Amino acid sequence: MVNVDSFPYPFKGEVYRYSNNSVPLDEPSSVEVTSSYQKEIKLKRELLMHHPERCFQSQRHTLKAQWEITELVIQHLTTYYPQQFSLDKNEGEWTFHNHILNEQTTFILGDASTLSMEPLDFIGRHVQEDLIFMMQRDGDLYLDAGQLCFPANWSLAFNTGMSFKEIHKPIPGFKEEGLDQRILTFLMRMEAGDPWVRRNWSLMAGNRLDTSLETFDQWGKNRSLVTGENAGEFVHLRVEVQKLFRLPGSNGLLFTIHTHLLSLEKFTRNPEWTVEFYQILQELPSHISDYKGISLFQDVVIEYLNKKRVMK
Repeated sequence: MVNVDSFPYPFKGEVYRYSNNSVPLDEPSSVEVTSSYQKEIKLKRELLMHHPERCFQSQRHTLKAQWEITELVIQHLTTYYPQQFSLDKNEGEWTFHNHILNEQTTFILGDASTLSMEPLDFIGRHVQEDLIFMMQRDGDLYLDAGQLCFPANWSLAFNTGMSFKEIHKPIPGFKEEGLDQRILTFLMRMEAGDPWVRRNWSLMAGNRLDTSLETFDQWGKNRSLVTGENAGEFVHLRVEVQKLFRLPGSNGLLFTIHTHLLSLEKFTRNPEWTVEFYQILQELPSHISDYKGISLFQDVVIEYLNKKRVMK
């Protein structure tokens, strides 16, 4: 069951606009282990087995950076969750223990022949987060590798190799308001040892984590099925906690994306959230609603929230 108290509420104030809402990361861990760990890892691995090209992409020149990411994530797992993960080092050999899944893997850091898959793919199968690597070169950032099993309506296979601005071009107003350049400048200036975090949100008709662009035909139709009677259980607030780390070795950026879902019924148990989100949706510009895919059921959700806030 989702703990409402620990849900990453994404809003500050009663008005929402696109912005660089990144803040310094207090606890510099790239990953978080929650009560849904085993369920989500099982789902990730199933998706990777059946849809490998959709869920994992890498450019050949990223291998060194992938090892750097693997080392970083293992360090964070063993530091912040020492009961669940441990690491043994023996004359160049590393043995990584996942005590939750009762698994252990022995490899030589930097030697691709000692793993059965690329290092980013390997370590991604042990964390709930999606892992995106952007390489910095030629004064820009490029999505050059990633393991993405729980995307919010985008395609890793399509976006791999694109620049930061190319990836975000579909967002309405992003370029016109100069937000793309401001955020790119911010990212380019990030320093190693100074991680940041931001929260991105959307509303989901259903509770599916895998909302890839390639599977839109399977989940997109749910948007027309929302009613006043089922909104509480059927509609979920989807929040991505995105953590940003500068990698000192490759000088690239690691984005870890942890997706959380909370039904409106549980969400509205918090009276302050209910009132604030009601105001946000009431005022939300249509171009944002359309891009986030909530226009079809926005009015139903507003009415649901209105009834809940009146009852509090």
